[in-house]
Amino acid sequence: MKTFEELGVSPEIRRAIEEMGYACPMPVQEEVIPYLLGENNDVVALAQTGTGKTAAFGLPLIQQINVNNRIPQSLILCPTRELCLQIAGDLNDYSKYIDGLRVLPVYGGSSIESQIRALKRGVHIIVATPGRLLDLMERKTVSLSTIQNVVMDEADEMLNMGFTDSINAILADVPQERNTLLFSATMSPEIARISKKYLHNAKEITIGRRNEGTSNVKHVVFTVHAKDKYAALKRIVDYYPQIYGIIFCRTRKETQEIADKLMQEGYNADSLHGELSQAQRDAVMQKFRIRNLQLLVATDVAARGLDVDDLTHVINYGLPDDTESYTHRSGRTGRAGKTGTSIAIINLREKGKMREIERIIGKKFIQGEMPTGKQICEKQLLKVIDELEKVKVNEDEIRDFMPDIYRKLDWLSKEDLIKRMVSLEFNRFLDYYRDREEIEIATGSERNAKSGERGSNARKATPGFKRLFINLGKMDNFFPNELISLLNNNTRGRVELGRIDLMQKFSFFEVEDKEAGNVIKALNRANWNGRKVSVEIAGEEGKDAPKGKRRNEGGNYGKKEFDGKKRSYKDERRSEVAGKRSDKTEYAATDKKKNKPSREERGYTKARGKKDDWKQFFKAITNLKIQNRTSAKKAGQNGHLKRISKRREQSQRFLYGLLVFCLASD
Repeated sequence: MKTFEELGVSPEIRRAIEEMGYACPMPVQEEVIPYLLGENNDVVALAQTGTGKTAAFGLPLIQQINVNNRIPQSLILCPTRELCLQIAGDLNDYSKYIDGLRVLPVYGGSSIESQIRALKRGVHIIVATPGRLLDLMERKTVSLSTIQNVVMDEADEMLNMGFTDSINAILADVPQERNTLLFSATMSPEIARISKKYLHNAKEITIGRRNEGTSNVKHVVFTVHAKDKYAALKRIVDYYPQIYGIIFCRTRKETQEIADKLMQEGYNADSLHGELSQAQRDAVMQKFRIRNLQLLVATDVAARGLDVDDLTHVINYGLPDDTESYTHRSGRTGRAGKTGTSIAIINLREKGKMREIERIIGKKFIQGEMPTGKQICEKQLLKVIDELEKVKVNEDEIRDFMPDIYRKLDWLSKEDLIKRMVSLEFNRFLDYYRDREEIEIATGSERNAKSGERGSNARKATPGFKRLFINLGKMDNFFPNELISLLNNNTRGRVELGRIDLMQKFSFFEVEDKEAGNVIKALNRANWNGRKVSVEIAGEEGKDAPKGKRRNEGGNYGKKEFDGKKRSYKDERRSEVAGKRSDKTEYAATDKKKNKPSREERGYTKARGKKDDWKQFFKAITNLKIQNRTSAKKAGQNGHLKRISKRREQSQRFLYGLLVFCLASD
């Protein structure tokens, strides 16, 4: 194993990182640092989170800075504010003994005026989120013409978040003669495209296999019914009393709801999502880093790139829509050579996603056994005992109080005292699980689960969201990041996305109720790859796809065989409705006849005459029509004469009427 000195790192930087505890370079640093210290070297580095990527690109960048020239020389792009601040903080630590080197974090949610003032004073390295940097460029307050190195950290996540257009605009202002460094945990098709577009003869450095999960993480899955997910989460958290981890949720709304429930029930938890202000997010992260918080409930975006040491668990409250996001989630734990556990709480419908994730990370999930109430109580009891054993007693401080305490507790035996001390902490769990029913592990096939849930609420939108149909699907190469880009390009402001369901020829996605109308209006004016976009509100329970657009992969959606003939759902429904209608009419007529008064009661004295013979009536009508046609045929021969005769009759009637009028006047 090489040393940092052998890799070519300068003495000033080595001194700083040794004080930080860096003894030997990690594999990604050993591969990347020597290459980046050269010139005109583009790199695509694939490595999991927690493998030392920041130091891998940070140390060479710092070493190549000309401190005397106070202009932007290196640019680092990252997806979130937290990661931006984290990278800037690490670079400042690495450059502790380099006088005059300035690193500026540029991100949204903080004062843009203060960032502009810092830029005017001069900086060497800019660490930025794409959105805020683009704002500064539009204001002409930052110039990228002197940039020599561009780093895109968590590049896959930036693309998934819809920053593709922003990145294109930023790189267009950067000199072509530059080093481009792309760091990602996964090699997705989008990463391959951007590396081909912006990197030249790039060296690909892969630590482990592509997209492989870290070997230090154990992957466990609990399969439960959807209604039991929160109860399962509580049991898992209670079963690991020393847990220190992140609970990942899909939406901001779900994140806040889960965090609120946990806090109300006495858990040391808090939320982290995009609706919090920057000050609130910083406060939550600070509490979590110093372990004043035991559980952090967060969205994927908010937790992207968080560098928190010694996380024991990552809990997935449902699997992410983008399977590659799981790699980033699980990479929060098991860092720096330590072990960790990634837990997924899923229902049967998510088994397909689970298998896809297994394929991507190259590992199998271990089927977890849901802990019983008795097992949880035992764990919590041992935790209390462990804490009592570890209590440090300060004899000098408590000496003056002990006589009164002895006198107060003198009536208790040793056994009673121990029981009371343990029960003080333990009773909460004992009361909760005493009569609690055990959680049933969901079993059955994925197909049955899908059909069962489709018939109930699988196609209903999340509360507070509206489910929309769009006429683009996988066959159109339309995926979540394409949807996000489409929304960013055609809507104003921030649109909160919920669930995304991709089909072959069309897709469904959820947006907030208040934004649904604006989204539909905006997207229906848009085009995608030369195709007119069509968006409308989706139906529910078997009516998701609008009329004329509903298809399954087999091509006969909603049809079934009946008596050897194919009948559509509409035909069956029409027959059913007609049958019900006729039944209803028959019953109504019968009831009406039963309740109708007799003829005598209604005042009739004469006998009823014969009923009309309707057959004879219609026969008569038919005969009359035949006669008329015959007459008309004959009349046609003398049609001219008849017209003359008719005009003569009209004249005579007019004169007669005039005569009557004159006589009446006299």
